[in-house]
Amino acid sequence: MAERVQVREIDDDEGRRLLRIVRRGTGSVVTWRRAQMVLLSAQHMPVAKIAEVTFTSADRVRDVIHNFNADGFDSLYPKYKGGWSLAKLADFLVAEGVVDDISHEGLRVLLREEGVSFQRVKTWKTSHDPDYAAKKARVEHLYAIADGEVIPEQGDPEVIFCMDEFGPLNLQPHPGRQWAERGGTGKDPDRGPRPRRRATYTRPHGIRHLFAAYDLAKDQLYGHVKKTNNRSKFLEFCRYLRLLHPMDVRIAIICDNYSPHLTTKRCQRVGTWAAANNVEIAYTPTNSSWLNRIEAQFTALRYFALDGTDHPSHKAQGSMIRRYIIWRNKHAADERLREVVTRANIA
Repeated sequence: MAERVQVREIDDDEGRRLLRIVRRGTGSVVTWRRAQMVLLSAQHMPVAKIAEVTFTSADRVRDVIHNFNADGFDSLYPKYKGGWSLAKLADFLVAEGVVDDISHEGLRVLLREEGVSFQRVKTWKTSHDPDYAAKKARVEHLYAIADGEVIPEQGDPEVIFCMDEFGPLNLQPHPGRQWAERGGTGKDPDRGPRPRRRATYTRPHGIRHLFAAYDLAKDQLYGHVKKTNNRSKFLEFCRYLRLLHPMDVRIAIICDNYSPHLTTKRCQRVGTWAAANNVEIAYTPTNSSWLNRIEAQFTALRYFALDGTDHPSHKAQGSMIRRYIIWRNKHAADERLREVVTRANIA
């Protein structure tokens, strides 16, 4: 059996950098898409599943992962600087008489065989979570169960959710692209000026928070918009997730170490509720929320539901988010969705 293709072990600094690229969704769409593939692989998602989620081929995913393992973050950018360094090195080798001639690709292969890659010197930090290894191993084990790679052990959950909050949601114009009449020399002389988005110097309408969970097995997204983000609202959403399955079906909820998610000495409601309701709360290590697979779902939500919008009220914004979730769940594997995503990536 061929060896499974997976991204190399990445540290927390690299994981957060990947998460920033995926969350922002700005700049090159190619970079965003490659970063999403690498992040999903770091979350131990198999190549076939990554190809399905990112609407591409398994061979393309393997190429992206192999390139990242060899060249690091430089491989995520369409015109990364590694090519320039190869050209300079090839010219230097020829000028110094080391070789008569060598192609860039031949030099790249040679460097890879010797374990050499183009790198930048940078500072980095790692998680100081004393339970880092155990937490990371547990999350990866739950992903392996959801992907059908391992047989569940005694006490393992049957249903696995990835959960997090998205927000805060403000009432403000969101940047985005749209079709508009041509300006400059091709402008129609009888056409008025292009409409501009309003400026929001003050925002007196408060904020909202989206509590969302992603069912790994069903490929379904669930979300509730709340006015506040605290432990009580977190438990309300967890109770909703619990009601989606019979009580005898054990579920796991993967989330980060945000304080409302925790069981503390002063407040043990989360742990007490989980123990009484056949639920496992699995935490990602501190500063390692990039392990949570729901992050890619938030990127798609921002792209399809929020970019280019200017909602007049939180009610209208919440309605748009709910309609997107309904649409996304109905068309998770639909060809129309593949066409929309492909067209967006090309643009």
